[in-house]
Amino acid sequence: MRLLLIEDEKELAAALAVALSKHGIVIDNTARLADAFELTLQNNYDAILLDRRLPDGEGLTLISKLRRSQGDTPIIVMTARNEPLERVEGLNMGADDYLGKPFLVEELLARVRAVLRRPANLAEPEIVAGRMVINPLHLGVSVGSRQLDLPRRELSILIAMAKRKNKTVLRTTLEEAVYNYEEEIQSNAIDAHISRLRKRLADANSGVSIHNIRGVGYLLKEE
Repeated sequence: MRLLLIEDEKELAAALAVALSKHGIVIDNTARLADAFELTLQNNYDAILLDRRLPDGEGLTLISKLRRSQGDTPIIVMTARNEPLERVEGLNMGADDYLGKPFLVEELLARVRAVLRRPANLAEPEIVAGRMVINPLHLGVSVGSRQLDLPRRELSILIAMAKRKNKTVLRTTLEEAVYNYEEEIQSNAIDAHISRLRKRLADANSGVSIHNIRGVGYLLKEE
């Protein structure tokens, strides 16, 4: 899952990025409305977290622009301005949810999952690949009755590949699933994650195998 966080409080943005990464979520962060819009044109986000008070304007002014370009991508407004009329204004502008500061990360995560469960945004609830059943929303992977406990980045790679099982997945697609735009990616990082993931899947008798498509990417093949 990849989210865009539009927040100018650096400490809060950093804390959210760290906390949400533990749940397999990649966060891109910007503090400016203009930069945020450009990022939405360059990347596909599962949801957008939008602060109201930003250096270059009122956050709500971005919503109509996002709706024209991004359609139904869920938008959750986060703000200290949490009076009832403020919430009504945000929802009337097109936000999917409104979260007052301060808040628990667990509540934010629950609200993200809630908006993603709505019919217009509902992705495939489960992915079956080989003997595995993957729940992308709750980041669960099982083989039969056994739960697989995968590190965050390996899990993100697995979900990205399972959604495209039996098809070649570009290396750049996997990098976007694992890293945010500010992180420096080592040349062999994806290969290292794939190597460890391949062994875990074989040890679990998962019914899938990962193949290297030289110079292009990888393929998750059902056996």
